[in-house]
Amino acid sequence: MLAKAAASLDVLSGGRFELGIGAGSFWDAVEAMGGPRRTPGESVTALAEAIAILRAFWSGDRSVRVEGEHYRVNGAKPGPQPAHPIGIWVGAYGPRMLALTGRLADGWLPSVGSHYADPRDVPAMQTRIDDAAKRAGRDPAAVRRVANAMGLSGEAGSWAGQLERVAELGFDTILVAVREDDPLGFIRRLGEDVAPALR
Repeated sequence: MLAKAAASLDVLSGGRFELGIGAGSFWDAVEAMGGPRRTPGESVTALAEAIAILRAFWSGDRSVRVEGEHYRVNGAKPGPQPAHPIGIWVGAYGPRMLALTGRLADGWLPSVGSHYADPRDVPAMQTRIDDAAKRAGRDPAAVRRVANAMGLSGEAGSWAGQLERVAELGFDTILVAVREDDPLGFIRRLGEDVAPALR
């Protein structure tokens, strides 16, 4: 269903849809919605299988068959084809998930901050993705790097420096959450003051 929904959204948006996924981690919520509670190892294996199914649904084949340990699809009809090759973006932090990202994903999308991907750990995380991509016969540059910058602090004059430190960790794009206290003013300051200084 996720593959079909993603393809439909991609068609409706004229090829502007990308899919962000992870291995779970919010197990109480997953279980509350009827999903299985998996061990960390099981969740990584299940995600690799899910990616294979998603790609098979978007391949243009008339029928999809994937036999996995956690997921099996036997002769499913894919439905609409995406308008463009949908990128699969993985939010990964642990060693096995970072390796999966290098092997299978189109992009890495971590949240950078002390409670998520600690900036001090990001260079080693980038290396793990690169090494896994190389072992899989992929160019590491094929895995885009986009960061969720968590919590810009202080006055607007300091934001460019904060974002520059995130960019220097090897990210080509930075997503910034809009502050709720003054969303329009925040967006205006980002566009008029911070972005030119950061460039």
